This record gives sequence, structure tokens and C-alpha cells, in this order.
Amino acid sequence: MDLKDLYRDVILDHNRQPRNFGALANADAHADGHNPLCGDRLTVWVQLEGDRVTDVHFEGKGCAISTASASLMTEAVKGKDRAAIQSLYEQVHTLLTQQSAAPDASLGKLAALAGVSEFPARVKCATLCWHTLNAALERSADAVTTE
Repeated sequence: MDLKDLYRDVILDHNRQPRNFGALANADAHADGHNPLCGDRLTVWVQLEGDRVTDVHFEGKGCAISTASASLMTEAVKGKDRAAIQSLYEQVHTLLTQQSAAPDASLGKLAALAGVSEFPARVKCATLCWHTLNAALERSADAVTTE
């Protein structure tokens, strides 16, 4: 099995059986995301302990790339703080937008998104969940500063 087959299998698995799917009770913040170009819609909920994401869930309807990316993202960011999540997002964004970018071993299963760079129209599908997560994290930070 070559790497592309492995990556495709990971994407298909996370699309068929998304991890952390469904609303998160007692979330500290949530945000809604929508990609009008393809119709993907999702909501991301986060639960925080200080600056660290202790739990994250998503729910919505979208293409296989959108769903798999959200599933992979939720697994990858649990337990990480905001700075680590931002760094991870930057690595994933580079992987998605630069065809010459090789997946870094530190990405783990997120490396399965590497093939998306070959389809520029799908980059928005793969990044929707990340932008929505960032919006939820911003809302949680705003809530803390206004209390």
C-alpha cells in the first residue's frame, strides 16, 4: 500500500465514522461555519480549562473532505493549548496550500490531508473546521475578558 492509498483510507474512515461528532454539552463556546461555494456547514464546540482545549466536538453536513478534516482536527487539538493549536493550524494550512510541502511527522493522521493540495477548490473544505474552531476559541476568550 502506498502513502496515497493510506491517506485516502484515513479520509474515508473519518468521513464514514467521524470522531467527536455531535453537540458538546457544557461547552464554553461554539461557532458556526459555512462554505457557500460547496454548501458545507458545521458547528464546532469547545470545552476549555484555562487555555487548554479539554474537549471539542463538531456537527454538520459537508463533503467527505470537510467531515474528515473536522474529525481529524478534533482528535488532534484535544489537550492542546491555544498556541499549540495555532501552530498546528499553520502546519496544516501549509500542507493544504503548497503542493511541494511534505507532511511533517508531527502532524500524525492530519498528514492524510496532504492530497488536498492537488485540488485547490477543496482547500476551503478542509480548512472550514479550523476557521470555525478559531472563531469558537476567540468567542471563549472574549467571554473571559468581558466577565
